[in-house]
Amino acid sequence: MSRKYTTILGIESSCDDTSAAILCGNKIMANCVATQQIHQKYGGVVPELASRAHQEQIVPIIKEALSDAKIELKDIDAIAFTRGPGLMGSLVVGVSFAKALSLAIKKPLVDVNHMKAHVLAHFIETEGTKPPGFPFLCLTVSGGHTQIVEVQSSDIMTIIGKTIDDAAGEAFDKAAKMIGIDYPGGPELDKIAEEGNPEKFSFAKPRIKDLDFSFSGLKTSILYKIRDLSKQDSDFAQKNKADLCASIRKSIVDILIEKLLKASKDTGIKTLAIAGGVSANRELRRRLRMLEKEGYEVYIPKFEYCTDNAAMVAIAGKFAFERGEFAAQNVSADPRLKW
Repeated sequence: MSRKYTTILGIESSCDDTSAAILCGNKIMANCVATQQIHQKYGGVVPELASRAHQEQIVPIIKEALSDAKIELKDIDAIAFTRGPGLMGSLVVGVSFAKALSLAIKKPLVDVNHMKAHVLAHFIETEGTKPPGFPFLCLTVSGGHTQIVEVQSSDIMTIIGKTIDDAAGEAFDKAAKMIGIDYPGGPELDKIAEEGNPEKFSFAKPRIKDLDFSFSGLKTSILYKIRDLSKQDSDFAQKNKADLCASIRKSIVDILIEKLLKASKDTGIKTLAIAGGVSANRELRRRLRMLEKEGYEVYIPKFEYCTDNAAMVAIAGKFAFERGEFAAQNVSADPRLKW
């Protein structure tokens, strides 16, 4: 393989996906993900089970990535890994493995912030797309985070809005559970919503000042609506599943878009991007695309780079590698890693 490009091995283990990727330049040569199915029967991620599964999967998934990329460990320039935020046990597996591998093959370490990696996924070279120009606003939405980030460069990012309670992804999952959709409910709710009427039901809208978000009140409103109408018809949720899903999805996306547009007005930045697992949501992607007709530049990542993956860790690691920012062997996992 050509040696004129920086080659990075990325390792992601922040929650319940074990992932390894090979990046050459800005192009992904392999992006392998092992998703843990065991959590479905518990209705949510069980941290201890997640960490055990990471231990079982991390070696096979790295071997798979190297094989797919047709390279050997000696060909990489550095090892990038997720330091945090995330589940402590899950992070420890990835961090410990990266440190041991670094010592074994004598390659430098680069620690990566999981949420910054989501933002930088936009810079992965993909056919038919181009990365956003600086500065831009990035709405990062996942099961654990909902933030509006002002991105000045690959290493200068400022959170200008965040949730004060629950994340949008959690709101989707909890609402799905209320309707009777199994975990992880968010993606399934999104799928079912395609067949429903988003105007059928309305829910209380949170009134939060500035650019912050709140979803706890919306979840309560959804719960009460389903409870009250189910008193009249015990099969209400099942009979109205598609309309409920569509109405809930619209309510959450309305909140996200409204705050993002306010951030654009406040900052004067009309280049908009999304990142994180919820950026795979069909309605959110459609609504953002509609903004292009109003003069906004909109950047939406490929589906495979929306959810947790090592490709985003690798591209974030590449930027840090080129800045000469390396991690020492005493680096430790940080489940509450700050920006």
